[in-house]
Amino acid sequence: MERIFFNGKIITMEFSNEREERENEPEAVLIRDGIIALTGSLSDVEKYARADAITTDLKGKCLMPAFIDSHSHFVMSGQMSMMANLSECESFDEIIAVLRNYMRDNKITKENVIIGFGYDHNFLRENAQPDKSVLDQVSAEIPIFILHISAHLACANSAALKIAGIDENTVDPEGGVIGRFFNSTEPSGYVEEAALNLLQMAILPKVKFDIETIFQKAQEEYISNGITTVQDGASTEKDIKMLINISEMDNLKVDVVSYLLMPNGGIQIMEKYGKEYLTYKNHLKIGGYKLVLDGSPQGRSAWMTEPYLGGESNYKGYPWMQDETLYNYVIKAVSQNRQLLAHCNGDAASDQFLNAYERALKEAQNRMDLRPVMIHCQTVRNDQLDKMARMSMIASIFVGHVWYWGDIHIKNFGHKRGEHISPAKDALNRGVLINFHQDTPVTKPNMMHSIWCAVNRISRKGQVIGEDQEISIYDALKAVTINAAYQYFEENTKGSITKGKRADLIILDKSPIDIDKMEIKNIKVIETIKDGETIYIR
Repeated sequence: MERIFFNGKIITMEFSNEREERENEPEAVLIRDGIIALTGSLSDVEKYARADAITTDLKGKCLMPAFIDSHSHFVMSGQMSMMANLSECESFDEIIAVLRNYMRDNKITKENVIIGFGYDHNFLRENAQPDKSVLDQVSAEIPIFILHISAHLACANSAALKIAGIDENTVDPEGGVIGRFFNSTEPSGYVEEAALNLLQMAILPKVKFDIETIFQKAQEEYISNGITTVQDGASTEKDIKMLINISEMDNLKVDVVSYLLMPNGGIQIMEKYGKEYLTYKNHLKIGGYKLVLDGSPQGRSAWMTEPYLGGESNYKGYPWMQDETLYNYVIKAVSQNRQLLAHCNGDAASDQFLNAYERALKEAQNRMDLRPVMIHCQTVRNDQLDKMARMSMIASIFVGHVWYWGDIHIKNFGHKRGEHISPAKDALNRGVLINFHQDTPVTKPNMMHSIWCAVNRISRKGQVIGEDQEISIYDALKAVTINAAYQYFEENTKGSITKGKRADLIILDKSPIDIDKMEIKNIKVIETIKDGETIYIR
């Protein structure tokens, strides 16, 4: 099948800056059998096309490469879509009401469990965690487990604590905290970081998912936002089995890149499935390994070198693992020539990862192009960016933090550190390749919103957070197209519009480089095209 696009704005993302892009803008694009066959003048494209080519008049709309998700949790996104949505709750009473309605609508009894997702204590009227004293009001018999929007904190009711075996004698696991009531050893129901695993291992096996439904819902959300390559950024063996199952049923419309969680048997999973899935098979491939080194800055569990403001004096958060444990994982990945992604929100976690990776490169004497990635980079310092540049480490920045939690970061860190969150400009100035992600399901996979955040840096309260870190619209577009493709070693097949690349494209109602930058977040995805086939149309 052939298709010609013409009479609109065509942004190829083939150039280093907006000026060169405008000077070389093609009039038309021809796709043939899922591949971009030609770009250039409309007359040249029409001459080269077959007689039966389908013509698409863009009518002034914008054609550009489809967006590429550089970090999210595809499997988790599908699962969370089936749970009680707490993201709009502004008080304990609203959480209780949503959970009660969910229990009623889904006919949940004490043989089942209730799971909710998306509450944020920072925006609750009580400015506190909805612990078991709150959740027991929904039910004291049915286990209830609700996950914070960051996915690094959670709360459970008494029944859930009981089946997880968490009581006053339970010791905090390494890299995690079990909340206690004031001046007591009694668990409050609140847990942080690695302590979540105690509840998840007890609760999640009781939840029955319709695999086809959860993946359909997850895909629809990504596709409607113009994303055709998606990441599952912390895959367990259970996750991989689900992904393989759905791919073998030919139900994946997008490309999915899985990164195996090393502490959860990732090395063994790689040995089992790696050879078969190191390249795409039915839209699924394994990209490498994933590590989590700390927690959430808005949850005050990210590991910092300087203390948080307010609360307990000299509190700096904490690491998920010891230095030598981390090094053993890193040297394994480097020795296997595997790409490694590491979650680092706090600058102490960034130090830990950079030091371990630098040591592993020297020890293994590995000079291959491994493209390691620091995920989130919320409080990364400029000296750390310099080190990243020397190691060719990619900065995958959760730039939406500026809008969602920028005001909270100013509160937690003060202006100097708080305004340096998501330092995209400083990274670019140092030659660090950047891309942007939304960490879905933490936030929606809305690339236009991330672009808007990167070029405007405005918080919910209307503050400009770090004006000196604003970047150009074109650099922001590169971060979600060609730069993201580079992270996956796919820059020769995706991320820009040029002859020979896959026809992964989107049509937008407006061109992001031709409108006021404050209006970028209002741009709509009109059509999403994967390998030349339309998979979404508004």
